[in-house]
Amino acid sequence: MSDEWRDDPFADDPAAREREQRRREREEKRRQRAEEEASEKAAEPEPPPPEPEQPAAPRSPDQEFWEEDPEPAAPEPAPAAEPEPAAEFPDFDFGDEGDPALAAGSSTDNGSSRRGGRGALRRHPFLIFAVIAALFVLWFLNALFQPFHGDGGDPVQVQVPKGSSVSEVGDLLSEEGVIDDSTLFQVRVTLAGKRSDLYAGSFTLAEGMSYGAAIEALSIPPVKKTRTVTIPEGYARSQAAELVAADGVPGDYEKASVKSPFLNPAKYGGKGAKDLEGFLFPNTYELKPKAPAADLVELQVKDFKRQIEKVDMRYAKSKNLTVYDVLIVASMIEDEAGVPEQRKLVGSVIYNRLREGMTLGIDATIRFATGNWTEPLTESELAIDSPYNTRTNQGLPPGPINSPGLEAIRAAARPAETKFLFYVTDPKGCNELTFAANEKQFEAAVAAYNRAREEAGGKAPNTCDE
Repeated sequence: MSDEWRDDPFADDPAAREREQRRREREEKRRQRAEEEASEKAAEPEPPPPEPEQPAAPRSPDQEFWEEDPEPAAPEPAPAAEPEPAAEFPDFDFGDEGDPALAAGSSTDNGSSRRGGRGALRRHPFLIFAVIAALFVLWFLNALFQPFHGDGGDPVQVQVPKGSSVSEVGDLLSEEGVIDDSTLFQVRVTLAGKRSDLYAGSFTLAEGMSYGAAIEALSIPPVKKTRTVTIPEGYARSQAAELVAADGVPGDYEKASVKSPFLNPAKYGGKGAKDLEGFLFPNTYELKPKAPAADLVELQVKDFKRQIEKVDMRYAKSKNLTVYDVLIVASMIEDEAGVPEQRKLVGSVIYNRLREGMTLGIDATIRFATGNWTEPLTESELAIDSPYNTRTNQGLPPGPINSPGLEAIRAAARPAETKFLFYVTDPKGCNELTFAANEKQFEAAVAAYNRAREEAGGKAPNTCDE
């Protein structure tokens, strides 16, 4: 071999020389790029992080063999910028929607599935009930204890009748606008342990008071600056007028009780009523010292309107009787029944005689017509020409003969179911009556009474003192 071959290994291989030439050209270009990058880096103090190097295109086996490109040192990766913390929002979990892993039945957090939203409600069906119950309890406690209630508005003068129950006091305060609800008032009184501590009398309360304030006011005995007037059950207007005058109430009670702007008898079936007889509820009332009789009448008719609402009138209406008719029957029961237990029996006699078309024959109606309340009725009085004479006129008298109480009204609205058509005073009973279903029984009862009367020296037999 010659020395020339040794000096030029590619002398006999043009392809090899061409490849060598290309390699040198590439090295020259790399050197130039490196110099340019160095100069640019010197000019720019903080260059942006280099873009990731694209993978080189695949080379042929000849290139891989001949090219001995030195591997450039990999630049150190720039420290990753710390991500900004995500804005914190409340964790509103509305179930499994939107979570493919959970939707597919997979689990996270060591196998525990997400809970909440509709999924939680489905798994805990009592949750809704508990929430509703809690809301109801909060509402009820707020309504009962009224923590944000004011002191009330305009003053309201309230007269609590003697012997009123807690429910009656609650109804009265609710009707006068002092409290919102009678039932809640009763609950508050019970919780406070003051069912027996409420006083009767005249109170100056306020419109829209809280239950607690009203209870506190009624728990303090009122100052005695009033006049007490008691109208007994079964007293007619003329009899009540004497009591009112004796109590020193100024004014004409009978004149004041002819009519009232607070009650219309026609509303209760009394279109032909000439006065308020029967509508003046008997009770104990408190009046201001100088209050006139008209104020007493106002209290009585208002009390009647409250009391009549407590009476079930369905049976009487089934017999084609109005409320006014029931008052007429009740006024006769109030006079005729000597003991409370026999009110419904007296009512049954009146109903049965009306059904049979018989005259009622009740002497109390004649006493009302004559004004003879205590003395024995004379023959002329028994034959008086008056629509109130139930011995000579069939049916009910034209109006009530007194002011009946609540129990007499109830007995008239729903009497006992009997076959009795008569009654007479029982000579062996204290103010009791003997009842008979036919004339034979009645005549026997009358004979027994007359014998007892003769034995008493012509006086009515009295066994109440025995």
